[in-house]
Order: sequence, then structure tokens, then C-alpha cells
Amino acid sequence: MPRTDPPPHQESSQESSRDSVPESAGIFHRSYLLVTLGACALVFLAAFESLAVTTIMPLVSRELDGAGLYALAFAGPLATGVIGMVAAGSWSDRRGPVGPLLAAVGMFVLGLLIAGTAGTMPVLVSGRLVQGLGGGGLTVALYVVIARVYPPVLHPKIFAAFSAAWVIPSLVGPFAAGVVAQLAGWQWVFLGVVGLVVPALLLTAPALRGLRGTPGAATGEPAAGVSAAGEPATGEPAAGGPRPPGGLAKLALAALAALAVLGLNLSAGVPGAGGVLAGAAVAVALLAVRPLMPRGTLTARRGLPSVILTRGLASAAFFGAEVYLPYLLVERYAFAPTLAGLTLTGGAIAWAAASAVQGRLGTRLEHRKAVRIGSALVLGAVVLALVTTVLAWPAAVAIAGWIFAGGGMGLMYPRLSVMTLALSTKDTEGFNSSAMSISDSLGGALALAGTGIVFAAFSTTTAASFAGVFALTAAIGVAAVAVAPRVTVVPAGVGARP
Repeated sequence: MPRTDPPPHQESSQESSRDSVPESAGIFHRSYLLVTLGACALVFLAAFESLAVTTIMPLVSRELDGAGLYALAFAGPLATGVIGMVAAGSWSDRRGPVGPLLAAVGMFVLGLLIAGTAGTMPVLVSGRLVQGLGGGGLTVALYVVIARVYPPVLHPKIFAAFSAAWVIPSLVGPFAAGVVAQLAGWQWVFLGVVGLVVPALLLTAPALRGLRGTPGAATGEPAAGVSAAGEPATGEPAAGGPRPPGGLAKLALAALAALAVLGLNLSAGVPGAGGVLAGAAVAVALLAVRPLMPRGTLTARRGLPSVILTRGLASAAFFGAEVYLPYLLVERYAFAPTLAGLTLTGGAIAWAAASAVQGRLGTRLEHRKAVRIGSALVLGAVVLALVTTVLAWPAAVAIAGWIFAGGGMGLMYPRLSVMTLALSTKDTEGFNSSAMSISDSLGGALALAGTGIVFAAFSTTTAASFAGVFALTAAIGVAAVAVAPRVTVVPAGVGARP
């Protein structure tokens, strides 16, 4: 529906003060300084925690005897994060972002406390599930805050600041987490963040006063300037145009997909019927997300559907392998957690560098070519990890290979985002952006669930377990390489789901 602006008497004092700020002001203008610092700090802490947990989880798994739940500790938060994302989006549209942001931060902190005080792996995984709910909601609520507080001219700058807030933890997070785990215990990687989250939230408090929901949001329409998934959008759905499922229906579908992912993780523990349950869980997850994707996504239809599918496959191959690489180095090569974490730093630096390079190249590097090269680099890196495991090559081979994986992701991820918007009309931008986010999260979650099953199936031999994991993620990488050429640009709106 067309955008409906609130009447003057409903405008908040925050909005009025925003309008009085000169257009030349930046995100560090005194009117935005605190919310900029607070929002970036929250993004920084969420990013740090994500990378830190990947670094220390091999140590946690060994201490808590939790190898069987290793994959669920990563797949679970991705799955529950989708629920948090959808719930926070609908809540923000109805009541404004203050409630969702507070609730999301509360859930995130609660998850950290549960995980940091866990004495068994099941309890730690429970904390991670709660943390995922909070993390998903936090991202969406912050996007809505940005849309309501900052004028559109400053949106590119604040989102660039968010990107920087992700890059910095990538450089220092893994090493810092390894040091903390070795000197103070892995528990403090979780607990130490708790004391930093609350001050970061308090910085945003002045900007939160008076923020309301969007009139008419009870019908499930997205907030002005923000898609139903919390993604920035430049247009509103036109009357009679394609629409995603309503708010409650979308939340139900997201919850069903998340439950299917969790069931897939646990299916390996069911004697005899594990394979049947696993197949059923995958089928349910795919059926649940199908209405949340452009038509033809699961069949790799040329154009936008293949863009969305490639995004999910690339996430699945990369993150499905990445969480096991430090585990391999610790278990097979006796690396200390600090040194194993540096592998993730190398990949992160390569990701940031490749992203910068593709940005400078602009139209000189054609979108489809960037996606094809990027997906091939990811596949090559996973294959190197597989060969290193099978042939007992030096760990340096897999570590060097992961730099290429990061470079591949940095090369294709921005282009896939650009293509998603380029292949969208104004009334499908929100739905397509949401689909890209869901493909990202669930692609990684399903891959991690699958790798967990494979790892457990070969638990009698460490080398075979890791080989099985990298073989599965290599197969997913092959699928990404196969689909990549189908991201050809076609007229906007093709593949949109009515």
C-alpha cells in the first residue's frame, strides 16, 4: 500500500529535532552522536560474540563432552534468529522499535548468561538458542531505529559504519577470544560481553523516546523505509502489487522452518529412524520457506530466484565449513585456540579486502562474473580443506585456502545484494530483501545441521568425521557454482511471488 505519513499531531519531538538538523550534518553530529555510538557498539558486540564463539567452541565441546551437539550450537541460533527477525519486524511496525530493541537485548543477554554459566552442553546450546532469538531481533530493531532517527541522506553512512563494526571484530575477535579462553576460561567469552551490552543500549536511549509504530501497521505492512524483515527499502508496495505472507503467517512459517532445522540436528540421535526423520525435517524446512522466497527459487529459475538461491548456497558452503576449521586445527593439529582463531581472521581480512576491490571496480566487473568467481573460490577453499584432512597435508594448506574463501565471499556477497535490489520493483523490494536474509540464515543453519549429522556418523574416526563435513560442504559449493551462471539480469519483478 502507499506510504501513509502520520498527521502532525502524532509526530514525535525526536522527528521534529531530526528535521531541524542541517543536511550537511553527519552521523556524528551532536543530534545523532549517542545513538550512532550505541548502535555501532551493539553491532560490534554481536559480531564479536559470533566470531568469538566459533573460536572457542572446540574447547567448550571438549570440556563439556559435547561433540554431538557441536553443530547445533551454531545452527540453532541461526534458525531461532529468523524467528526473532520476523517477530521484531512485526512488533516494530505496530508499536515502534523501542519495545523490540529492549526485548531483543534482554534475550541476547539472557542467552549469554545461560551459556556462560552452563555446566553441560545441552544447557549451553539452550543459551545459544535464546541468544539467537535476541540477535535476530536486535538486528531488525536497530534497522528500524535507523530508519526512524536518521534522514535518508545519512542511511548509507550509518550502514557503512555498521559494516565497519563487523570488520573490526573479524580482525581482533578470534584472537581475543582465544586469549580470554586460555587465561580466564571460555565462560568469560560469554559473560564478559554482558557488562558491555547494557551501556551500549543506554547510549541509544535518548533517540528512542517518542518512536512509535507506523499507522496501519496492524495489517502487517512494513514500517516506512524498512522492509518486513528490517531491511532498508526505497519504496512501498503498490496497491494490488505482490505481497509477502502476512505478519502472523510469516512468523508461523519462520517458526516452522526453525523447528525443522532443530529437528534435523537431533534426528541423528534417533536409532533406526534417524535418516527418515532427517529427510522429513529438510522437506518441512523447504516447504516452510518456499512462500517466503521469490517464485522459482528452489528450482533455480534464471534471474532473481537464482540470486537468492546462490546467496543461501554460498552461506551454507562457507559457514558450514568455517565452524569446523578451528575444530580441525585444535583436534587434529593440536593448535591452541588463539592460533586456530587466527584462521578466521585471515578469512575476514580477505573478505573485507575483496569487498573493497569489487566496490572500486564497479561496472568494470560484471555482476555475474563476480558471482561466478566468488563461488568458485569458496568451493576451491573447501576442497583444499577436504584434501588436507584426507591426505594429512600441513595445516597451512587449509589455512591459506580459507583466505581464498573469504575473498570469494567478499567478491560475490555485495554483488548479490546489489542484484537483489536491481531485480526488484518498488513493490517487491521489501519481500526480496527479506528473502535474501532468510536464505542467508537458513542456508547456513541447514548446512550446519547436515554437517553435524555427518560428523556424528563418523565419530569413531576423527579424520573421517572432518572429511565427511568438508565433503558435504564441498557438494554444496558445487551446487553454488552450478547455479551462479543463472543469476543473469532479467526485467525487474520477474520471479516475485504474488
